[in-house]
Amino acid sequence: MERAMGRPMKYVVVTGGVVSGLGKGVTASSIGVVLKACGLRVTSIKIDPYLNTDAGTMSPFEHGEVFVLDDGGEVDLDLGNYERFLDVTLTRDNNITTGKIYQSVIDKERRGDYLGKTVQVVPHITDAIKDWIGSVSSIPVDGNDGPADVCVIELGGTVGDIESMPFIEALRQLSFSVGKDNFCLIHVSLVPVLGVVGEQKTKPTQHSVRELRALGLTPNLLTCRSAQPLGTSTKEKLSQFCHVPVENILNIHDVPNLWHIPLLLRNQNAHEAILKQLNCASIATPPDLVGWTKMAELYDNLMGTVKIAMVGKYTGLTDSYLSVVKALLHACVACSLKPSIEWIAASDLEDESARTTPEVHNAAWESLKSCSCILVPGGFGDRGVPGMILAAKYARENKIPYLGICLGMQISVIEFSRFVLDLERANSDEFDSSTPYPVVIFMPEGSKTHMGSTMRLGSRRTFFKDADCLASKLYQNPSFVDERHRHRYEVNPDFVNRLEAAGLKFVGSDESGKRMEILELKDHPYYVGVQFHPEFKSRPGKPSALFLGLILAATGKLQAYLGRLPDDIANFRVAEDRSIENCIELRNVARVLTSTALDSSHWLRLYLALKKKNNCGGGLQFCLHSNP
Repeated sequence: MERAMGRPMKYVVVTGGVVSGLGKGVTASSIGVVLKACGLRVTSIKIDPYLNTDAGTMSPFEHGEVFVLDDGGEVDLDLGNYERFLDVTLTRDNNITTGKIYQSVIDKERRGDYLGKTVQVVPHITDAIKDWIGSVSSIPVDGNDGPADVCVIELGGTVGDIESMPFIEALRQLSFSVGKDNFCLIHVSLVPVLGVVGEQKTKPTQHSVRELRALGLTPNLLTCRSAQPLGTSTKEKLSQFCHVPVENILNIHDVPNLWHIPLLLRNQNAHEAILKQLNCASIATPPDLVGWTKMAELYDNLMGTVKIAMVGKYTGLTDSYLSVVKALLHACVACSLKPSIEWIAASDLEDESARTTPEVHNAAWESLKSCSCILVPGGFGDRGVPGMILAAKYARENKIPYLGICLGMQISVIEFSRFVLDLERANSDEFDSSTPYPVVIFMPEGSKTHMGSTMRLGSRRTFFKDADCLASKLYQNPSFVDERHRHRYEVNPDFVNRLEAAGLKFVGSDESGKRMEILELKDHPYYVGVQFHPEFKSRPGKPSALFLGLILAATGKLQAYLGRLPDDIANFRVAEDRSIENCIELRNVARVLTSTALDSSHWLRLYLALKKKNNCGGGLQFCLHSNP
């Protein structure tokens, strides 16, 4: 649905109170899902009041994972929720931080843009915030032309935080300037239950709303987080003391999985309240959430599980690997399974742990050996690296499906160099600058003096060197893929030939052919390492190809999955009354078929069927003769 020319942008602002970590990001994403289901085009902005310019230099223990966008933006993990829920592609400017705002204002002051005026929080900082919101909200993020209909803005932190005050003031000014028909404020708050009394307490929400009103903003809707559904008396009390109609008090109680949250909002008619406030019910349709309902119910009814070993450095905080967890979820659901993740601290697998904490060491190894596959995600620094190397060695020697992402790929190169090539001190420059065998090196274009935004970031193209490789088949045999990167170190090209001669194949590289992007181990059910981060582009219903391959291999279904492709061509494409050239270019058919192992009877059946149906046997004779 195209937005009518001249129609003003509608803003939905989500704030939080009482405590942090209530799920404002998921709430904002779910609101976007419901509005999108009503036929509206939706974009999102996340405001983070911290002074960092972006999330790139922050520890995962401080703020969870750093989510990377196509344009190389290192942003808050909530933008990952927006992309996954809304299936959009955001930009670095969709994440506003105090650091970005103040830097832009100071840069203007240094240029003399303010004509000698005293630069102050009001109006200069607040004007910069409003201008940023206005310009970013007009950038299309869904692949269509023109700005969206609605911009959902999430303000991080909690109301009353001193660092968020300029943003609160800017949003107050924005609400006044755009008018009440274009501004809807949704406040997310906590309704706790005291164990002894068992009563849902509204006082924390009352105080939070009072604080918000004192700052000049009045919520149009309340979204209350609670363990159990809100009682009628609780809603009435909140309505009375917070000046919000009962029908505008929404409840997001604990649910089996996050896909239920848009359905909860729809069932409480959240869309009607928002559309009424924004005076845009006339351009909306009843919400179509059939797909979300199927996903939520499918997950609830899944019985089987697959056990996955996550061997990492930041296992104490699962948000450190949020996108990896979501990508595993998407892949498992596609295989009709639930993920069962065993969080294994890499340091617990090390020999030092065996000496100092033998019980912890034994438990870690027992947990690893009980899993059907192993995943080593990205990370920085040398802590836990010996344990990751041991995990990769165990996966290689015992033919356990393995996926190494970024650091995980580099770990597999170090492990293979040490234990197959017998280069005992092989290492990465990052961990041992004096190693005689630097199989992983610092990128030539990287900066060793500045940390922020100096890595190889964002969407980069990876070209497949071998059409018959496993990764190419999982991606459906393209000549290249575009995936998101975040790294400073890479495989040393001087060692590539030695590694490949010993059986570690580099099947994907950048356009130069010198920067290795994908590795595979031959004669192994699934041993894949990638320099990029495929988890960032995984979506519900559209799992990442490499994560899907890992789960398929872990459950013994990979070869059956790969073997379906030729039958699909024979049974689906031939069944249509049109030439094969209109379905798929003949040279691509040749590449697909010749990259797949078929016995002679399959080839003969496929050839005769295509020749009879499409009268294009000549091209397929080439396929037959060229197939080994």
